[in-house]
Amino acid sequence: MRILLADDHDMVRETISAYLKSEGGAAVTSTIDLPGALSEIEENGPYDLVLLDYNMPGMQGLAGLGTALKANGGKGVAIISGSAPSRTAQEALDAGAVGFIPKTMGAQSLLNAVRFMSAGEIYVPVELMRKEAEAPAHPLADKLSPREIEVLDGLCRGLSNKEIARELELQEVTIKLHVRTLCRKLEAKNRTQAALTAKEAGLF
Repeated sequence: MRILLADDHDMVRETISAYLKSEGGAAVTSTIDLPGALSEIEENGPYDLVLLDYNMPGMQGLAGLGTALKANGGKGVAIISGSAPSRTAQEALDAGAVGFIPKTMGAQSLLNAVRFMSAGEIYVPVELMRKEAEAPAHPLADKLSPREIEVLDGLCRGLSNKEIARELELQEVTIKLHVRTLCRKLEAKNRTQAALTAKEAGLF
């Protein structure tokens, strides 16, 4: 298997790469952002499987997925994520991904999933799809735009405006505006209360 792994978190990237090499016998190339991944595909691709971190620089949500799919010549591209909501898995599949891998997945399960996808199959954890199927439309989410939900997710994870801006590839001032709008829509006095409101409502 020739695998390209793109993730801007050093520990995640190095741990997954090492396991796929040692236990899966895979030839793994790694990079830290989407431009780097596209460059690798152009120079050395197509790869049997490309794994893209949902929140790394260059991705712009699932926009980067489409770019990578075109670059990889029809071979599989999958999304890995530690924070994206479960509905993103279905959105990724709808956009052409061959799978969606939570970073919480165990090492052996990850290896099995990579082998499965490298063989041309589609993989999404059953529990993730079950969770999505059982989740009713959330009244709080109906008030918010997709971008506001992404910003709110960052608030719930305790990220600063700067960190959220980096994840979403936006200016910090834009995040401040989104936070202000979120506070107004959620009737919260500040970002902390907005995050608490979202968590108490079960949105995250």
